Amino acid sequence: MGSKNKLKRFRENEQFENVIQPSREELTENEFALKGNWSKDFFKNNNPIVLELGCGKGEYTVELARQNPDKNFIGVDIKGARFWRGAKTAIEEGMKNVAFIRTQIELIEYVFASAEVSEIWITFPDPQIKYKRTKHRLTNAEFLIRYKNILKVDGLMHLKTDSEFMHGYTLGLLHGQGQEILYAHHDIYSNEYSPKAVTGIQTFYEKQYLEKGKPITYIQFRIK
Repeated sequence: MGSKNKLKRFRENEQFENVIQPSREELTENEFALKGNWSKDFFKNNNPIVLELGCGKGEYTVELARQNPDKNFIGVDIKGARFWRGAKTAIEEGMKNVAFIRTQIELIEYVFASAEVSEIWITFPDPQIKYKRTKHRLTNAEFLIRYKNILKVDGLMHLKTDSEFMHGYTLGLLHGQGQEILYAHHDIYSNEYSPKAVTGIQTFYEKQYLEKGKPITYIQFRIK
């Protein structure tokens, strides 16, 4: 993507009513205004809030919102030029149950209050295979604690990935911690019992993986 195109998208994001872009200082040095108030002040309803972390272009966020008008969806990513597409689509279609916030996922507890979130989706994250990158894996032990702190007691976690490593790493960690694994499969498109929300939505890159015969894995779990 050219720098001019990126700058154009950044400018448009600033005008989009469904995009929030707080600075790191705004989140860490002060109480973020929407923290604990997303339902009341932004969505103006009490519908469940669902996050997609590392949302990329926002394809999953937008499609889940289309399919579930009784829920509110927020895509989280640090790269605003990517989720510009999802934000623009939501505005063009008049979708009021979609938002995007540009921030780092490690700051998630500054953005959402305790028990404010009902579900979290992590779709095709960078598996960070090298050992020294373990702290950056979005399902490592520290991130799981962060998610627990913003999820409702019965809140759901979803991990969908093309990485066998990420799938195995996460399963091993969850088993080791005694977490509640509700569903896990190493090739969801070969399993007739896979949840529709998993097989019914495919991102641009996911379609490419499938064309190459690469299996897609999925885990649904709760954090105790």
